[in-house]
Amino acid sequence: MYRFNSDYTEGCHPAVLERLIATNMEQTDGYGLDPYCDEAREKIKKAFSCPNADVHFLVGGTQTNLTVICAALRPHQAVFGAVPSHINTHEAGAIEHVGHRVLPLPSDDGKLTAAQIKAEWIKYDTDPSREHWAQPKMVYISQPTEIGSMYSKQELQELYAVCKEAGLYLFVDGARLGYALGAPDNDMTAADLAANCDVFYIGGTKCGLLFGEAVVITNDALKPDFRTIAKQCGAIMAKGRLLGVQYGAIFTDDLYTKICAKGTLQALKIREALLARGFKFVTDSPTNQQFVIMTPAQFAKLSEEFALSHIAYLPDGNYSVRICTSWATKDEEVDRLIAMINEL
Repeated sequence: MYRFNSDYTEGCHPAVLERLIATNMEQTDGYGLDPYCDEAREKIKKAFSCPNADVHFLVGGTQTNLTVICAALRPHQAVFGAVPSHINTHEAGAIEHVGHRVLPLPSDDGKLTAAQIKAEWIKYDTDPSREHWAQPKMVYISQPTEIGSMYSKQELQELYAVCKEAGLYLFVDGARLGYALGAPDNDMTAADLAANCDVFYIGGTKCGLLFGEAVVITNDALKPDFRTIAKQCGAIMAKGRLLGVQYGAIFTDDLYTKICAKGTLQALKIREALLARGFKFVTDSPTNQQFVIMTPAQFAKLSEEFALSHIAYLPDGNYSVRICTSWATKDEEVDRLIAMINEL
């Protein structure tokens, strides 16, 4: 059975594994204070055109979201996120666990808008009893979003402008960032992303690494004491060089974007096959996650050979099904899935 239910079912790209093996018996300092982490930091700052940024290597996405939000917010402060956002749905209340509220905002496409944030801020700022509220201080978004949609450059610029006007930090979750940067419809460069937020992270776990997320802090106000807070959150890895080695490999010769671009194209190929057969989609996704509406019988038939994600039961009895490709998705498996779709 081949898995189209997730984008982190394989290990890592061969170039990453080869570099891990080649450096395996070297001795270095721990906690990310080693030459490989230094090298990876410089490659990332160059790729995103942010020479003055601080770069920190953490292990997983939930850990990264928790650490960044803890580092940015004071105890009485809260973070805006779309209702389907990862911090509001799939992190077991991690943000609330440490005392910060997630303020969920409705979204049909998984995105937040500048107008939406401005209205929410005005509502808070003009309330005479606002000292009784959790104070909004951060806006959390994902690029791409949890349901596969993608921010345009203009949307991000407008959102960041409103955040700066209101004194809110903008944090971009990039767990699947490579799939957005490599998408045919993307109009945003890596440099554009870095210039239009206060902090973001570059996902590795879903994008060709064994594990790892790289936090990039561009706002000087968020830089002090980040490592200490990361330690408090259990996010400082003793053998930190394992993260630096991996990121150094994946950011050589633009490998990160290249392999993720292929993963996105695989998903769009499957999407075209589904559209040709008249399937409808829950959301319009130009990235590596496709959310398609299927009957129970269609889902059961495809599940004979492929693992797909049953996301939700729809009111009409059909299923919302996620088909997810990755940097490692095989051409022959895509072709076989398409052949089965055509036989339905």
